[in-house]
Amino acid sequence: MTAAEYSAHHLQVLEGLEAVRKRPGMYIGSTDARGLMHCLWEIIDNAVDEALGGHGDRIDVVLHDDGSVEVRDRARGIPVDVEPRTGLTGVEVVFTKLHAGGKFGGGSYAASGGLHGVGASVVNALSERLDVEVDRGGKTYAMSFHRGEPGVFAGPGPDAPFTPFEDSSELRVVGRAARGATGTRIRYWADRQIFTRDAAFSLEELEQRVRQTAFLVPGLQIVVRDERAGEPVETAYRFEGGISEFVEFLAPDAGVTDVWRLTGEGVFTETVPVLQPTGAMIPTEVERTCEVDIALRWGTGYDTVARSFVNIIATPKGGTHQQGFEQGLMKVLRAQVEQNARRLKVGNDKLEKDDILAGLTTVMTVRLPEPQFEGQTKEVLGTPAVRQIVTQVVTRELAAKFSSSKRDDKAQTSLLLDKVVSEMKARISARTHKETQRRKNALESSSLPAKLADCRTNDVAESELFIVEGDSALGTAKLARNSEYQALLPIRGKILNVQKASISDMLSNAECASIIQVIGAGSGRSFDLDAARYGKVILMSDADVDGAHIRTLLLTLFFRYMRPLVEAGRVFAAVPPLHRVIVMNPGTKPNETIYTFSEQELHALLTKLTKAGKRWQEPVQRYKGLGEMDADQLATTTMDRGGRTLRRVRVQDAEVASSIFELLMGTDVAPRREFIVDSSDRLSRERIDA
Repeated sequence: MTAAEYSAHHLQVLEGLEAVRKRPGMYIGSTDARGLMHCLWEIIDNAVDEALGGHGDRIDVVLHDDGSVEVRDRARGIPVDVEPRTGLTGVEVVFTKLHAGGKFGGGSYAASGGLHGVGASVVNALSERLDVEVDRGGKTYAMSFHRGEPGVFAGPGPDAPFTPFEDSSELRVVGRAARGATGTRIRYWADRQIFTRDAAFSLEELEQRVRQTAFLVPGLQIVVRDERAGEPVETAYRFEGGISEFVEFLAPDAGVTDVWRLTGEGVFTETVPVLQPTGAMIPTEVERTCEVDIALRWGTGYDTVARSFVNIIATPKGGTHQQGFEQGLMKVLRAQVEQNARRLKVGNDKLEKDDILAGLTTVMTVRLPEPQFEGQTKEVLGTPAVRQIVTQVVTRELAAKFSSSKRDDKAQTSLLLDKVVSEMKARISARTHKETQRRKNALESSSLPAKLADCRTNDVAESELFIVEGDSALGTAKLARNSEYQALLPIRGKILNVQKASISDMLSNAECASIIQVIGAGSGRSFDLDAARYGKVILMSDADVDGAHIRTLLLTLFFRYMRPLVEAGRVFAAVPPLHRVIVMNPGTKPNETIYTFSEQELHALLTKLTKAGKRWQEPVQRYKGLGEMDADQLATTTMDRGGRTLRRVRVQDAEVASSIFELLMGTDVAPRREFIVDSSDRLSRERIDA
């Protein structure tokens, strides 16, 4: 394009969007996978806002195999008529003008997730190609953009030749739409000049967010289709129960109360600048209505699961609505504990926030026009008046629950008071214990289990605790370890499944108690990461099904009662070999020993050796357990820092272990029975080890 061809039309379009391309972090947070997903949320949220307004009941999200993503809805469709102030069609205004859209005037959306009016235009600016199709008035309109600039592509994909519009843009009519059919289809290719090379759409994160949205908008069906890995995978989400069903889905423990619903609204006024026809901004006082809808439930555990939303947009870092919620809870429960002080035997002790939030699962939503967020990523709500409104709703509704004459309400509120008071007493007891008892170091402690083979170093960062499966492996491990910094704790068989066991059952179990005692940092809410006696905790179990079972049981224990250790990345799983292959070398050259860690790896190695004309000793040794190795082999493969492989356990690994135990060993028996009946034909008799 020559300088003469560079018309005012280009300047008008690129003036604002160039700022987005130069400073993308201001608008989407980052340019990695998180920013890439944020762009997709902007497009999806626009479709969801339409559904919130009663327009359309289905949204399709398609991840195409060419790297593009498409969002389709059956809503009203983006306006195609000309907007008088700019002289552009509604489609071009939405995709090229920052802070322009249907969410400013207040007439199109009572409460929406997108409110800055930059979502679609920012995605357009950061896309190598964006195609939009709109069905309205019996016609299908189309427009394409290249890095924010409207024009025409000569073929499919972002690499096709592109011709920008020069004097005026054209919203093309490309087909006929069915009578009464309306909707929008947006497909875009993220610009690799902007996003990092490894940025990719996460199907897991997408499905999690879509499921969450389906909970928040009852009756809306959202279909996710992934076409990137050959065979397309399609999942549909639709929930009629709303946030009450969401709470039941999120709750990690058995319930102390049923799911309670607290709803209400409040009115507030705020002064906002309003653009006048003359172009002047005049401060105007407007009246707003804030709707509050909260579902909550207390369970037997101590973990808190809280999700908060403003106009269905998640606010993971809270804000004024969350502050108001916690303030209302504190006010009501403190008053109830004071009224029942004699029965609960609390004396002059006061509830704190952590006592009340222990075991609480809650989903909180507020809806209001033009909420104030801190930043475009909308992670924190800033509207000040919302705090007082939420506090009033929570106080009123929760107090009504405590004063209810219904038998169920009386029983549940009584159990809730017992729970929060027991949490308070446990906190006070733990604090007193911590203040009065001097922490003993490894040399002073006389209460450590006799079966612990401790290390000599006092440097916590250097020390390692191996939790070893069985006494036979312990004997070999004692010879294989470096006793300067490697400690060994044997466990006998499979420890208690703590997924359903109570805290008292867990502490009375000898193996669980030994592990907690040896690590020395406590358990549950009183766990103190700084007091842990070892820098690494390494789970060393056999490389078979039983070993995996024991490792999963241990992970569940760490996840539920010593989670900070997992979050700090200090829990590891040793990776012992499954086979030992001795490659025979000709002549006087010593034989070579190669270890493999899976059946696939063994077959691949033997195939490679055969092709190379090398022989190996038959039969190949298969380790049934750690006890079958001699000390040198165990040291070389599993314990020596120079050659071992450790797998760091992440919080996600522990969460999966916990959820697997919930599925396989929880109280819900029906899914397991159905699986056994349905899958019985798939079992091969030859695979039964009998």
